Amino acid sequence: MDMVRIGTCIANARRRAGFTQEELAEKCGVSVQAVSKWENGHNLPDIENLMHIAELTNTTYSMLLGRDISGEDAGLLNIRNRLFRENNMFTRMRTVASGEGLEETYKALQYMRQQHAGQFRKRSKYSVEKVLYINHPLLMACQAHALGIRDDVLLAAILLHDVVEDTGVLAEELPFSEEVREIVRLVSFSVPEGMTRKQAKEAYYAGIAENGKACVVKLIDRCNNVSTMAGSFTRRRMLQYIKETEQYVLPLADVLKNGYAEYSDLSFLVKYHILSVIETIKYMIAD
Repeated sequence: MDMVRIGTCIANARRRAGFTQEELAEKCGVSVQAVSKWENGHNLPDIENLMHIAELTNTTYSMLLGRDISGEDAGLLNIRNRLFRENNMFTRMRTVASGEGLEETYKALQYMRQQHAGQFRKRSKYSVEKVLYINHPLLMACQAHALGIRDDVLLAAILLHDVVEDTGVLAEELPFSEEVREIVRLVSFSVPEGMTRKQAKEAYYAGIAENGKACVVKLIDRCNNVSTMAGSFTRRRMLQYIKETEQYVLPLADVLKNGYAEYSDLSFLVKYHILSVIETIKYMIAD
């Protein structure tokens, strides 16, 4: 293990995050001398401190160990901030909605763009460019349509799925059909008074499992999120997200396979994509 290289990686991560050695020492509960020895390659932090430093500096555990590509090398790989452009996806879905007579979908496109105005996706560690938040629901809607979804209610709910959580609008206030409002309500997570977060999460996923269209929304949502988490999540956050995905989200694919024949192909393809991504990330984290 190259201690000097690891020390340099820790120092670079600290500087990028805007911390002094004194500030990092305080946050890690160690002396300034300990941080100095880490950065000079004379000593190594223990695993817990390495993980803590990674989280504090919004980097990865493996990057601190010198195993990740540098920012300069990342640029040579042409890492994408987004898979597809918002304007192109918006135009595609507007054309689809207009051509197929999907009135709620057409209205949801405009409403979603208005409600998420000024919001951005979490920035990738290899980019300074901001990506509009609507990239996410638009990509979900395009994916659903490409997978054969032509249901006006479902496509509208996909476009609106984060409006309640992220913009403060109540589900019952949405100017859409009762079925659209119900799906959006089901996929909007909150912790009711008197419940722990774990209890709320279990109730949340149990509610989704009772509604086939809500299952579709949540599966495609998670598919998109696991596909992009490597660019912005810390190692610890990815581990937590993978655990939640395996415990709560993947079983929704089985709900669709066993109870909603019309979504069986979609459930297989989305489950395959989620599994392929998280298994790849497991290997990379374990390396």
